[in-house]
Amino acid sequence: MDLRFRGAEPSEEERAAVDALLGPPASAWDGGGRSEADLRVAVRAESQRDMLLPALHAVNDRVGWISEGALDYICRRLTVPPAEAYGVATFYSLFSMEPRPKRVLHVCTDLACQAKGGEDVRRQVEERLGPPGTSWHESPCLGLCERAPAALALEAGTPPKAQVYAPANASLTLGSPTPNGTTPSLDVAGDAPVAAAVPQAGQDGLTLLRRVGTTDPASLDDYRAAGGYTALRRAFELGPAGVIREVLESGLVGRGGAAFPTGRKWDATARQPDHPHYLVCNADESEPGTFKDRVIMEGDPYALVEAMTIAAYATGCAKGYLYIRGEYPRATARLQHAIATARARGLLGDDILGKGLSFDIELRRGAGAYICGEETAIFNSIEGQRGEPRSKPPFPVEKGLFGKPTVVNNVETLVNVLPILERGARAYAAAEPKLFCVSGAVERPGVYELTFGATLRELLDLTGTTGTTRAVLLGGAAGAFVTDLDIPLTFEGTRNAGATLGSGVVLVIDDTVDMKRLLLRIAEFFRDESCGQCVPCRVGTVRQEEALHRLSRRVSDDDLVLLREVGQTMRDASICGLGQTAWNAVESAIDRLGVFR
Repeated sequence: MDLRFRGAEPSEEERAAVDALLGPPASAWDGGGRSEADLRVAVRAESQRDMLLPALHAVNDRVGWISEGALDYICRRLTVPPAEAYGVATFYSLFSMEPRPKRVLHVCTDLACQAKGGEDVRRQVEERLGPPGTSWHESPCLGLCERAPAALALEAGTPPKAQVYAPANASLTLGSPTPNGTTPSLDVAGDAPVAAAVPQAGQDGLTLLRRVGTTDPASLDDYRAAGGYTALRRAFELGPAGVIREVLESGLVGRGGAAFPTGRKWDATARQPDHPHYLVCNADESEPGTFKDRVIMEGDPYALVEAMTIAAYATGCAKGYLYIRGEYPRATARLQHAIATARARGLLGDDILGKGLSFDIELRRGAGAYICGEETAIFNSIEGQRGEPRSKPPFPVEKGLFGKPTVVNNVETLVNVLPILERGARAYAAAEPKLFCVSGAVERPGVYELTFGATLRELLDLTGTTGTTRAVLLGGAAGAFVTDLDIPLTFEGTRNAGATLGSGVVLVIDDTVDMKRLLLRIAEFFRDESCGQCVPCRVGTVRQEEALHRLSRRVSDDDLVLLREVGQTMRDASICGLGQTAWNAVESAIDRLGVFR
């Protein structure tokens, strides 16, 4: 491979950040100083492209931005063409290739925050800090919807720091130091206890949320005392085939929105003769209005570690990747601690619990790209490519991560495996739990656990509503608005109502919300988050936004016709779910709420 470098040199701080991750370079061939021996010996350079994203994070976390010299040094160390690395670095919104302050503020402008006054916060911050782009940014959903409006400050350094402002106002979001004058710690200063996001915390009868708020998330002993690792021991008794049989009989389907049967996915992966097999946990929870996975990871991290271990045992995976979104600093810290503790206690690594199972987990942070929640885009991101979806077939169970059979599940799907093995498939299926993320015009926003079959009205009776409810957005930006509160909250029930359960988003809209502005925000979101790989999505999301801007000023039948044609084209011809669902919420608002009529 002929690598073309421009001769830019990294600073000592940038070099130290990369070397801390990769270790010191062995020779000039991988970025070290040139010696006499290097001139006489040629070595075969092996690309380590899968370390590109962690290396970019290492520099960005310590310095605040990625210079040309730092990028060149990363490319020398990993044997990656600089032009391709530049394409990757500029794909993610949390990275910057231009100088900027070490402390950067991200102000959420997405749906839940907009419904709770986020626009006022954004406007006041702009008045005091100037236009967005350097010291602050307009951000898509930060996953703090239960405390909207929200903002997150990320500060580069050794170590990097984070500070949460939720609910936020202009004066809070502008403060760098804490009230006593010290700098916020990595444990995410200002963040509320995770139990605050679970109004049902401590109640009897909970399944997936039973330990959140009642068990110390940092203590493995507390987790085991509360029933932890009972499911893994049961898995060893059943054997891999027995575990898959239980998951199949339980009827568990994916909780990320696609609702594909989990047992079938596991069975197909386990049967593949090609090895190694990989397990990927999709914790890149970026759908506007969604925060259930964040709550599980912050409040019950060992449950996810145990569930991933069971999935790996059943499907024959020796390596698992936990891909978590970059806007979740506290969840990242909790999981890093849980993984390290489990490894130190013999619950990860070689010969787990003396049963001959070898499995370990590597945590990978995303860097601000909604599209990486698509299962094949995650593979590209982990491999050091741009996070663009792949065409299917082949499907991940045949050729996934690194071209090998791969099973991909999200956080909620995986933790459901624990009660399946603890109770048995039939008992689980009789009272199957589902998590809902409720925000907007409600008295008690947060994550709620109900059994499948409860109605939307029953859920809102638990949360309480404020004002006059105009509509409910189910499924997030990729979902649909509904007005019938008696819809059963099941995949079939919502589908019959022309909506989708999706990832469990329930955003309540009252009559104070400007629906035209809300639809514009949805269109802006999809325009920004489209990876641009396919024409229907790349062009269609822009045309959709343009038509909505015109309609917000003057209703035109021509623009309504154009909007429907563009939406149908995106739905029929886009490669992945982003383009296929970008029109859903807009269509439902026009047809059911009479917006633009």
